[in-house]
This record gives sequence, C-alpha cells and structure tokens, in this order.
Amino acid sequence: QVQLEESGGGLVQAGDSLRLSCAVSGGTFNNYGMGWFRPAPGKDRDFVAAISRTNDTYYAQSVEGRFIISRDNAKNTVYLQMNSLAPEDTAVYYCAADVAAARGSFSVLNDEYEYDYWGQGTQVTVSS
Repeated sequence: QVQLEESGGGLVQAGDSLRLSCAVSGGTFNNYGMGWFRPAPGKDRDFVAAISRTNDTYYAQSVEGRFIISRDNAKNTVYLQMNSLAPEDTAVYYCAADVAAARGSFSVLNDEYEYDYWGQGTQVTVSS
C-alpha cells in the first residue's frame, strides 16, 4: 500500500519561508499525481497546489506566485516551497497521492476526492 509522510512545518514569522516535504513509499511514485491541501473551517480540505506525473503544476489563487510545488522522482518525494508566508497560511498541510493519475488536469487534481492516499499532516503556523 501507499504511505505518505509530511515534514517541514513549523512556527515562523510573516514574510518567512518554509519548505514542506512529503515522502512516499509503496507503488510507483513516478506515475502519481500529487497534491497539497489544508483544512477549511468546519469541513474538508481546500486545494493548495498540485503537480501531475508529467510535471504540470497548479495553484490556488491565494498562493499563486508565493508557493512552488515540485517533485524529485529519484527520492519519491514531493515538495512545497512556501515563500512570503502570511498568517492566513496557518494550517495543517496534508499531502495526497492520486495513484491512478489517468489525467493531470486542474479540474482533476484540485478535487480532494480524486486522491487515494493522505499523509498525517504537518503544522504550519505564521505569526504576524
């Protein structure tokens, strides 16, 4: 089975940067679409960023220009570089894998229900 483990969260000041990592074990990582999500108040998760198996990238408007998603297939790891962090970015960030990855379009990868496996989350707290 596929397992995901996030790391890299922490407590930072507004304007600082963090890089989150998501290490994936099991299956064939190169064929997975990967995404990052964070919870919405009182409901499920909001889309943050995604990267397809062919390295197409997609971002929520709220993080466009500040966050960069990337993948290292040799290390079975996906990253989220977060720059110019603001207090509204405070959240638990979850990594997710779309194992089938038949499509890599935004309409697919921005949908939390498309994903098959989820990590435990890593806390990001941004103080003002």
